Amino acid sequence: MLLKDEVGMLQRVPLFSGIEPTKLKLLAFTSDRVSYSAGQILFRQGDEGDAAYVILSGRADILVDSDSGPIKVAELMPNSIVGEIAILCNSSRTATVRAASPLEALRIRKDHFLRLMKEFPEMTIEMVRVLADRLNHTTADLIDARSAK
Repeated sequence: MLLKDEVGMLQRVPLFSGIEPTKLKLLAFTSDRVSYSAGQILFRQGDEGDAAYVILSGRADILVDSDSGPIKVAELMPNSIVGEIAILCNSSRTATVRAASPLEALRIRKDHFLRLMKEFPEMTIEMVRVLADRLNHTTADLIDARSAK
């Protein structure tokens, strides 16, 4: 894939949609393009949060450890970002991400990701919106699960 194609893909990610193309070109250039086969692990729960991933193609499952084994809590589609929580909280990974199909992603190193957030407050605002939306969905799922008991 050409650099301009990667920039176009990044523009479709809500988090990056307000960033000018020249900055996205720099982000794409400094990011690593990675490929995974179905079943391969992008990162594991508990790993160091060293990068965020933008899903370019394919699907991935988000899994959390439980006493009865891994539980699938979400599925990622193209134009999704994952791994940013560990970067923002400076903590270990909160879940395992496994490719559900052949997958291509851009791996954005932590230092580049944080620099973008400092340079582009609109990206930081969008990140807060994305995280708040996830929290809202998680809270709704928790209420449904407790109501079912």
